[in-house]
Amino acid sequence: MPLGSLRPSPLVEQATEHLREQITQGEWPVGTRLPGENALAKTLGVGRSTVREALRALAGAGLVQARQGSGVYVIATEPAEDWPARLRRAAITDVYEVRVMVETRAARLAAERRTEEDVAALEAALAARHAAATGSDAGNDAAFVDADIALHAAVVAAAGNPVLTDLFAEFAPVLRERLIDLVELLGLREHDPDPEHASHAALVDAVRRGDGPAAEAVLQAELEQTLAHLRARA
Repeated sequence: MPLGSLRPSPLVEQATEHLREQITQGEWPVGTRLPGENALAKTLGVGRSTVREALRALAGAGLVQARQGSGVYVIATEPAEDWPARLRRAAITDVYEVRVMVETRAARLAAERRTEEDVAALEAALAARHAAATGSDAGNDAAFVDADIALHAAVVAAAGNPVLTDLFAEFAPVLRERLIDLVELLGLREHDPDPEHASHAALVDAVRRGDGPAAEAVLQAELEQTLAHLRARA
């Protein structure tokens, strides 16, 4: 399968796609050393900088690896699945188990590190959660779940660790989708439109007071209860 010359734009994307096809279609098996940058540039009709960017993209996809002083080698014929895609495919119980570990530790850190601004954000998020549960839009399960996740996000933010914040942000879309299903299918709001309000209020209070063990314990109990519902559904 000849590579063929490329159209003028977008060159990097085209070069990446052409090289990816060579790899995924078996023209360059695993272990093969790719032609050098000069050779690839000449074949594709582009500059070396374009080839270099294309190779970086392929490395990011887990298809090739540069070896110092040796060249670039094919290490896989299928792109590595990105993290958001893996989360979407994962069982919700697996995602939730990790959520329990991440958030309970975040709650303890939040109590130890919270600022006045963090406390204000938590109180506002708690009030918004209650309003979503009991206000004019009380029957909207999606709105309630969004408000619930926003409160939990505020707790994680109060921990003052940007990596934790980013990690929770990766979980949030998957959690939202599955929790809406859980609330609807199990009718969790039929008898109480604001389930677990007391425990969420206790969580905010523990963070406000700077009581890390209490914040961790309250959140652990709440999340474990939801996890039990998820396992029963699985």
